[in-house]
Amino acid sequence: MDEYSFFDSQIFSLGVIPLLIFLARVLDVSLGTIRIISVTKGRKLLASLVGFFEIMIWLMAITQIMRNLTSPLYYLAYGIGFATGNYAGVFIEEKMALGTVILRIITKQDLSGLIEYLQGRGYGITTLDGTGATGPVKVMYTLVERRDIPWLTDTINRFNPGVFFSVEEVRTASKGTFPGRPSPSPRLFHRLFRSWRKGK
Repeated sequence: MDEYSFFDSQIFSLGVIPLLIFLARVLDVSLGTIRIISVTKGRKLLASLVGFFEIMIWLMAITQIMRNLTSPLYYLAYGIGFATGNYAGVFIEEKMALGTVILRIITKQDLSGLIEYLQGRGYGITTLDGTGATGPVKVMYTLVERRDIPWLTDTINRFNPGVFFSVEEVRTASKGTFPGRPSPSPRLFHRLFRSWRKGK
């Protein structure tokens, strides 16, 4: 079977093209979900870059639909791809864990051990005295990177099992105290410089 007859065949029109439409929709809707989330978080450059690829892929998918307006199979592939893309986009964004969040704890328990541990790890902690439905409570706030939430959840449960806490999205934060990220070792720069000098 030559190349021309393959692209003209039923296998291509009823199998390959619907699959490509489905994959294109999954990809462009996934990118669209990430773009919207990036916009809400104020990440302008990322949102613009993702939006470019999103619209290019969408144009390729819709072109195939417009060329075959009488094919229900193409519509089905388009719809299933759209639904799958929404799920995939949210899943990818969760794995990327973009942005900053507020972690809030409200409890009657003693939080001194947890606070001391988190401050020792570089987290900025704010505490308040409050009144809950059943009496006085302690309120603790900390601004953290979203990717740190799984570790923080385990830490909270280790120090204060069963404590109530909530996590809220933060669009922007001008300042704050965050754990320091490891910086490159000076020895690394020395080795790189020495290798560069040898290569001259």
